[in-house]
Amino acid sequence: MATVTLNKENFDQTVEDNAMIVVDFWAPWCGPCRGFGPVFEAASEQHTDVVFGKVNTDEEQELAQGFGIRSIPTLMVLRDKVILYSEAGALSAGQLGSILERAKALDMQTVQRELAEQAEAEKGPDPKT
Repeated sequence: MATVTLNKENFDQTVEDNAMIVVDFWAPWCGPCRGFGPVFEAASEQHTDVVFGKVNTDEEQELAQGFGIRSIPTLMVLRDKVILYSEAGALSAGQLGSILERAKALDMQTVQRELAEQAEAEKGPDPKT
């Protein structure tokens, strides 16, 4: 599957409509981004069950800021609307493949339950009790 260009108009809908999304935050002037581009494209052809999207941080500064992107390239993996991975730095094909396989293998019901438990614990005790 070819990569899609993500922007603030289509980002949320893309996440909503797809089980797993891999996002490359990049910029045209960034050497490491240009080096990682072919690795990202090759992975998109290999993992046709996953949506691969690119966010040009020069054009989509608001979107990049919303995710706290401070360095590029930054790779983000979302599954079932949960950010599973977000790290700056160009990856090798093997590293990217490993991250994708681990993300696909996760039991998302367990992840969702753990997130709910963590959110509940962060709220603290109910002051009414």
